Amino acid sequence: MICVPDLERGVEQYRRMGFNVQPGGVHPGKGTHNAIAFNDEDYLELLAIRDPAEERTASGGAGSWGSDLPGFIAAGGGIRYAILQSDDLAADVAAMRGRGVDVSDAVEGRRAQGGQEFRWKAARLGPKNPLPLFFIQHLTPMAERRKHTPGAGPHPNGVRFLERVYIVVQDLEASVAMYARVLGASQPRMYKGTVIMSHMAVFQFGSAGLTIAHPYAPGPASEALERRGPGAFQALFRTTGMGAAARWMQEHGMPPPVRGVRDTGEHAMLVAPGEACGAYIGFVGPE
Repeated sequence: MICVPDLERGVEQYRRMGFNVQPGGVHPGKGTHNAIAFNDEDYLELLAIRDPAEERTASGGAGSWGSDLPGFIAAGGGIRYAILQSDDLAADVAAMRGRGVDVSDAVEGRRAQGGQEFRWKAARLGPKNPLPLFFIQHLTPMAERRKHTPGAGPHPNGVRFLERVYIVVQDLEASVAMYARVLGASQPRMYKGTVIMSHMAVFQFGSAGLTIAHPYAPGPASEALERRGPGAFQALFRTTGMGAAARWMQEHGMPPPVRGVRDTGEHAMLVAPGEACGAYIGFVGPE
């Protein structure tokens, strides 16, 4: 979930990056609206405030997007949450509580779009576990969402799926232990990342990884930590062709992405927050 000050401008910017972003809908009672870029099995969401008064009334309530969304956007916006999908959210909430995790009930939500109503259940962490994670169970199947989203299809930048979300922290060891407890996962090994210049640990869920990072040298992670403090700051997408993605951006007036080499030896490129509404957006794949 990437929060932006103006949804129309956010959509325009992500389309310039080569994402096939389509209008989403409104969130009744929350004062927000969104746009969606569907990947193979996941999606990128742009979220903005539609009705400030309604958002103020809803803020902090059950199923809200959390406290001070206007402040987060005013400070530059960017990745608000990494959203983890569940196939039984009530059971996952019960399991988290069994591990001593402060988490809300699984609250049902809905959104109108194109004459259809999409439904889901969502849960968020409480103040004792202030992590940028949000949990969701889609009650409306993804196929139905695609079907009722005109224009949903492949991305010009060749993106197929989200490979990693990066979260920068002050204390890597303590943070990894907390994430392991919240996620019900074993603590992964720590190693040295060369593109974001950080020591990091990756919780792997299928093809997607949740990366907890602490910088060891100047780079994107240190910049994000200094600018915004701990939190999610980068999304890395797997593309079928970085050259095609770079050419699309060039043709649409974007500065060339910064290039780097991952610890795996793969080349990657990175769009800076100034061009990506407060987030670092990375691409990895063949040329």
